[in-house]
Amino acid sequence: MNTPLLPRRRFLRQAAAASAALTLARAAIPAPAPVPTAPPGIVDTHVTLFRWPFRRLKYDATPALVAKLRRHRITEAWAGTHEALLHKDLAGANERLAAECRAHGAGLLRPFGSVNLAWPDWEEDLRRCHEDHRMPGLRLFPGYQTFDLSHPDLGRLIQLTAERGLILQIVFQMEDPRVHHPLLSLPVIDARPLVPLLERTPAARVQLLHFAGNVAGTDLRALVDRTGAWFEFSRWEGNGRLGQLIRPGPGGARPPVPESRVLFGSHAPYFPVETGLLRLFESPLDAETLHALMHRNARRLLPA
Repeated sequence: MNTPLLPRRRFLRQAAAASAALTLARAAIPAPAPVPTAPPGIVDTHVTLFRWPFRRLKYDATPALVAKLRRHRITEAWAGTHEALLHKDLAGANERLAAECRAHGAGLLRPFGSVNLAWPDWEEDLRRCHEDHRMPGLRLFPGYQTFDLSHPDLGRLIQLTAERGLILQIVFQMEDPRVHHPLLSLPVIDARPLVPLLERTPAARVQLLHFAGNVAGTDLRALVDRTGAWFEFSRWEGNGRLGQLIRPGPGGARPPVPESRVLFGSHAPYFPVETGLLRLFESPLDAETLHALMHRNARRLLPA
């Protein structure tokens, strides 16, 4: 039996209605979110400007260092000054650091000035760093600055930085003692006096730079368990060492250092920036952990 043909006008009306219904149905389905293609930026919490006192470094000129950092997707770098190691006029050193970051930082460099507890009037240097130069924190170089962490004024410095909402960075080592200049006789900085001071000032934002702890790991464990100290990993040496320190051990054992208190630090230009990147990526870390180490933890530590 032959089926009657559908009139042309009726066919076109029905086809148009079906097409419109399909278009509306597709519009009701939300479009998938765009997938980001660019990798996230990195906050480098340990770089240092100006000349290393004992030899020339490849990137000791600030414009060259900034260009190098940008090539490796460093979007922010917390910068101290090599002049704080041996200079007696820290007010001048801090002023030059602030001016250098403004002139060449291009929004990337954040200056961290310094004070020397062994010299008088360090409180005024602290005030100038915070109020005049608008620095987010200070950086200490015990040993080079002729004091250690048993200095009687260290507790007061920690309290003052906490009251002002500043970060206090403490550098435990600048270079391997085996390559020190023969005239240098630097003490090994003992972290243990820092523990009770931080226990008394839980609001303090203290970060340990180039710190690996003693051989037994007892000072690192005390700092992790009893204080809120933060760390960076420029001295955590060994294949996969970063992952070993921040990831749970066999059977879900607690890691030595919580990943939430570890920040990226390159120790550039003394160390190549690539060294910090290798430490970050040679361990099997998931994306959330990588993002935390690369920038999120630094955003939590940095004052608003």
